Amino acid sequence: MSIAIEDLYAIYLQHPCIETDTRKLRPGNLFFALKGPNFNGNEFALKALELGAAYAVVDETIELEHPRLLKVADTLLALQALAKYHRQQFNIPFIAITGSNGKTTTKELVSSVLQSVYQTYTTEGNLNNHIGVPLTLLRIGKDAEMAVIEMGANHQKEIEGYCAYTLPTHGMITNCGKAHLEGFGGVEGVRKGKGELFDFLRNHQGCAFIYSDYDYLKTMSQGIDQTYFYGTTQGQVIGNVKESDPQLIVNLLSGLTIHTLETQLVGDYNLPNVLAAVAIGKYFKVPDEKIKAAIAHYKPSNSRSQMMVLDSNQIILDAYNANPSSMKAAIENFAHLQAPNKILLLGGMMELGTESLQEHEALLKLIQQYDWKQVVLVGGDFTKITHPFLCFDNSLEAKKWFIQEAFTNSTFLIKGSRSMQMEKIISA
Repeated sequence: MSIAIEDLYAIYLQHPCIETDTRKLRPGNLFFALKGPNFNGNEFALKALELGAAYAVVDETIELEHPRLLKVADTLLALQALAKYHRQQFNIPFIAITGSNGKTTTKELVSSVLQSVYQTYTTEGNLNNHIGVPLTLLRIGKDAEMAVIEMGANHQKEIEGYCAYTLPTHGMITNCGKAHLEGFGGVEGVRKGKGELFDFLRNHQGCAFIYSDYDYLKTMSQGIDQTYFYGTTQGQVIGNVKESDPQLIVNLLSGLTIHTLETQLVGDYNLPNVLAAVAIGKYFKVPDEKIKAAIAHYKPSNSRSQMMVLDSNQIILDAYNANPSSMKAAIENFAHLQAPNKILLLGGMMELGTESLQEHEALLKLIQQYDWKQVVLVGGDFTKITHPFLCFDNSLEAKKWFIQEAFTNSTFLIKGSRSMQMEKIISA
């Protein structure tokens, strides 16, 4: 017989640290035995108890009966139900952020701004999937005044599922670009899938933050009672690029008494992300000076728009992920930088389905519109297309080349899909 969610929640309150990996387990943790294509956490449940787990939540019969084994029908569904039950104990803003590009940077900026005034809990790293979202919710402490939840998705109905237990009161779609086309079934499918967040807000009297430069977001948000716009020409917050060579500096035309925002972000494509953080800060009455300071102090990490120095070389490391939309923005921004000896190091783009070859060919045409010292392509469909550039099968091969070349006084853009692991090219 499965344990009731109320009883499981009472145990969670006594042991609020949840772990799904015995290698990271600490004494007193509550272990959830999740399953995947290549693993079954039920097989490690007794091991988790031996390592000091307070309880292990399982969905299979374990041969040895144990008083600290908690049986449920489905461990993942139980985790999500527990997250929803915990979420329902709060009466605070829950801000959901999704989109094809920029959602993690936006989430970090928004959290930094809100944290300057409120006790804010947010998604750690990229824990934005069907496991990460409930784990994020269950890490929210009782002292929370704000929650910022990032939602990633690569197919339709995924965001809808997250909303069912996150219950967002506010939300933002950064953009709908050419990402995960294979799972979504094209750009229209991307809009439908990401739009599931707006559908939830529309049906639950929520508030949507909308980037007014994208007409499709205006259309997608129709019918939502509460809307707050930001953009380069329209909205409660209006701003544009003052400078982006290389760090972005923003002109604020309305919304704040402050007229200039300095950032540590590389690329004018980060403008909407900055304006989003300003808009949400303003909406929640964060003082202007605190908004300015929070944005100025935020330093990107985890291979996202990072500016690095390696000997006499400058490197823009933007290798956390890539799709046609983000690749185009990064390449065009790099082309316009005033920098010596510019070299492109680009990894293949994944999850593009039948459009993959076409999108890689389009990227090659874009690259050839500009003058570079050198272009190096790595893996994916770049290896299946005829082009005049140096090409390697993987990042480790590219790393050997990089070391041999011993570059000096050069500027690099390193970008590619996560599976390409392009950051390895410059790793020690």
